[in-house]
Amino acid sequence: MSEIGTQNLDIAKISIIIPVLNEARNIKQAIATTQQSRNVEVIVVDGGSKDDTVEIAKSLGVKVIFAPRGRAAQMNAGVVAATGEILLFLHADTRLSADFDIMVRTALQQPGVVAGAFAVRIDAPLWSLRLVEWGVNWRSHFLQMPYGDQAIFLTKEIFHRIGNFPQFPILEDFELIRRLKRAGKITIIPVPVLTSARRWLKNGVFQTTLTNQIIILSYLLGVSPKQIVSWFRR
Repeated sequence: MSEIGTQNLDIAKISIIIPVLNEARNIKQAIATTQQSRNVEVIVVDGGSKDDTVEIAKSLGVKVIFAPRGRAAQMNAGVVAATGEILLFLHADTRLSADFDIMVRTALQQPGVVAGAFAVRIDAPLWSLRLVEWGVNWRSHFLQMPYGDQAIFLTKEIFHRIGNFPQFPILEDFELIRRLKRAGKITIIPVPVLTSARRWLKNGVFQTTLTNQIIILSYLLGVSPKQIVSWFRR
């Protein structure tokens, strides 16, 4: 467990950082799932939205800041603005479950735990997505490799100790988790977050899953994230 001075994790503030870009359809629901919680702040980090994302977020009374476009840069900017001892990174199309704040604080007090995330449920009825969920939850539990859409959380102290999110165009969450694994245990809360099926539905479940695996394998073989992005843009 990380030490955060004399602050008790039972009452530590959680800063929820939501990077956004044209998420007017999703941001209200994402913020709504954070509201029934204790000692939490929400920071929406906009990367240049052209729709009503910023106006909606401001109307809901949360902190809104701006950063250069890119999830890594936006989340790092959110950390700078955060006043909480615990950080939780939430995608705009992901919904937290009730009592998430209690579960996060409890998880971070387990011996040896440096970070955590949630199991995942995908909001579409396709049987193929049930297989994706199974694979994601197996990987997260047994390999301690959750991804960004699982609401990764950790203390601010640990975040700075491992060096923030790398400035990658993709895979910033993958690299963060690799660094965290070297620092200690990553726990997975079995209560799932609900995440959007839009990327699987847009490109197909099989193609999206295969593409993800090719990207990860390429990175592990030493290909830079910038080069990987250039391949797929072609």
